[in-house]
Amino acid sequence: MVLLLKNLLFTFAVPGTVAVVIPHWIAGRAQASSGRPLVLALLLFAIGAAIYSWCVWDFASYGRGTPAPIDAPKRLVVRGLYRWTRNPMYVGVLTVILAWAVLFQVTGLVAYAAIVATCFHLFIVLYEEPHLEREFGEQYAEYRSHVGRWLPAFHR
Repeated sequence: MVLLLKNLLFTFAVPGTVAVVIPHWIAGRAQASSGRPLVLALLLFAIGAAIYSWCVWDFASYGRGTPAPIDAPKRLVVRGLYRWTRNPMYVGVLTVILAWAVLFQVTGLVAYAAIVATCFHLFIVLYEEPHLEREFGEQYAEYRSHVGRWLPAFHR
């Protein structure tokens, strides 16, 4: 129960701010789209939320941790979506941000998504990957050699 609460708290505080609060602020008083853009936005919201939720579930149930770096999983999570890409949780958050861009059709949201993607990439390369290498050693090196950072690596 405590692990569930910690995951919910982190989700509302960090991804909730990055993927919901800030995009709403950027959109300002823009009108939501209707028709096909609305349908596409809803589809992107559902996909992004499903990706993020699945990853949090795997972090909690298998890894026994949270997405927060201060309470990271105790075991290397290499199941679920992590079989296909090393960073699906970030992909889920970016998908939600892009859903807002489609919904409100505000170019500032596309720019925001690009900035967030750049920050995610830098965080992964400069902190997360070196940390995982130290924490899980050869297990992470092997995983890294077979699974792409952002996109599935079918050729490996």
